This record gives sequence, C-alpha cells and structure tokens, in this order.
Amino acid sequence: MKKLLGALLLISASIMANDSTGYVATGGVQYLKNKDIQMFSEDLFISKKNIKVDYQFKNLSNKDVTETVLFPLPIVENFFESDFADTEKLLKSFKVQVNGKTIQPEMHVRTFIYKDEKKALIDITDSFKQCGFTEKDMLNPWSRQDDEYETFEAKLRNCKNATLQKALPKDSNEVISWSSQVIYSWKQTFKANAFTRVQHQYAPLVGGSVALYPEEDTKAYCMDRNFKAGLKKAKSQQAPYQALGYILKTGANWAKPIQDFKLTIERDAGELVSFCWAGKVKKISPTRFQMSEKNFVPQQDLDIIFVHAKAHE
Repeated sequence: MKKLLGALLLISASIMANDSTGYVATGGVQYLKNKDIQMFSEDLFISKKNIKVDYQFKNLSNKDVTETVLFPLPIVENFFESDFADTEKLLKSFKVQVNGKTIQPEMHVRTFIYKDEKKALIDITDSFKQCGFTEKDMLNPWSRQDDEYETFEAKLRNCKNATLQKALPKDSNEVISWSSQVIYSWKQTFKANAFTRVQHQYAPLVGGSVALYPEEDTKAYCMDRNFKAGLKKAKSQQAPYQALGYILKTGANWAKPIQDFKLTIERDAGELVSFCWAGKVKKISPTRFQMSEKNFVPQQDLDIIFVHAKAHE
C-alpha cells in the first residue's frame, strides 16, 4: 500500500546560541506520487500561535482509493545546549478533521542515534524497546524531562542489546546523543471521482533571539531595502525577534500542480515581518499578508522572521 506522508520531515535542526531559542520547520500533508490523487486546493494560515491548513484532495479515478496517512513531526534531539521551541505544546495542539469530522490519529514514536561523526541517523527504535524504554520514555526529547537524562544514559549503557551497544559511543564518558520523532497516522479512503477535505492545525515550533543582526539574517529571510528601512524607522535594527519555518516543497509531490493555493501570514501588532516569496504579496489587513497562486508547484520552503518594533512601545 502506498502511503501519504506528512511534510514535517526534518532535514536539520536549527539550534541557536545560548541567548536564543532553536526551532525546526513544520509542514503539511505530503504524498508519494500517485496518479489518481490530486491536491486540488490548499488554504494555509501561518502565525506564531497557530498553523492551520485546509486541503481539498480530488480522486481522479473511478474507484475508491484507501491509503495510510502519515504525518511525521520533526526529529528532535534529546541532548541540547540552548533553549528550544515548545515541543509539548505542538503535541497537545495537533488536531485533524476529515470532511468536517474530528479524527484521532494514532501516535508512533521512533528513536534515532547518530551513526558517525557525519551525523547520519540510524533508526534504533526496536533496540530501545528491547532495553525497556516505553513510548513515554522515548518521547523525552519532546517532553524535555531533563531529570530523566542520567537514568536513560545508565539504562542504555547497561542494556545488553548488541545493535544498541554497537551504536553507542565507545567512550563511556561521552554523552549519548539520541533523538526521537513522533508520527501520527490514520487510514483514509478517497471516494471515486470525489473531493476529500482534510484540515489540520497545531502550534508551530517558534524560535528566536534577543537581538537581530541584519547582516547575518538578510539572505535567510529575504530582508529587502524596504524591510530594513522599516527596521530603522522602528528603531529595531538589533531588536529581539522570533522565527519559524514551514516546509512547502512537498506540495509538489502530487498528481498535478495545486490548482488553487492561498497562503496567509499573520504578524502581531507592532511587529515587522519578512520572508522569501517569488510571487505577489498582498497586505489584506494591518497584520495579515496574503499570497494566491494558480497551478502552483512550490519550489522553496518558508522561513519567516517576526521583529519586535521598539518604536511601538
């Protein structure tokens, strides 16, 4: 059976300095090429408090298609040296509706250990379970229970599982860096020649820092001349900021381009916002910006920066 995949596949975690909060990009529903299922429309809303996505999927065939939908969240490290985004809030806020009815997806937890110094990850979930780790234990990178870390270290070191021992650092004094990923799943039937509406929402992983450095952040957030002029006017050239990422490119994996795509980004009052976008950006309210595209094939992901405007204090 082919599978639907969520777009929260982590490429790399963004961990910032000690005066910063790290985050990883989140996303929406992805599909591994199926000629019968089209993402007909996508209405995406992004703010620091909430991400909401409203899809219409169209079954182009004359028969029902049943698939297993997977929505992987990012891989998050158990060991970290800085603050991190509110991972527990994301888990608690995640909701899915299909054709207007709320469904309860299953939760699966996978664990990973770095294979070598090149940071290649290997899935070691079965070994963790054989060593007595519960799903709650394996969720520790998401729940951030630091007081459990030494207990987990000892359990891993003392476990006789050969696969695990081979993956652990040879130096017993070296910290064991392991990660976990949450994957939600549910079975979905796409009716023949019909639309299926899927909506989901969650609190995004938001990072940031106590000070903006435009010379370093210009490229990542497409900070143009007008934005920098706004920073100067607001006396915010080195103001605190927040940032989040959203994975868009997986929307290109469907049977056809997205016929109707709409993206709305909301900032708080008294904030400046910047992000990269190739098309037209329309300001629809004092705090909202909107982009609309026809036959859309996303070519890049989103990184959005929200800068506190000191002049509004």
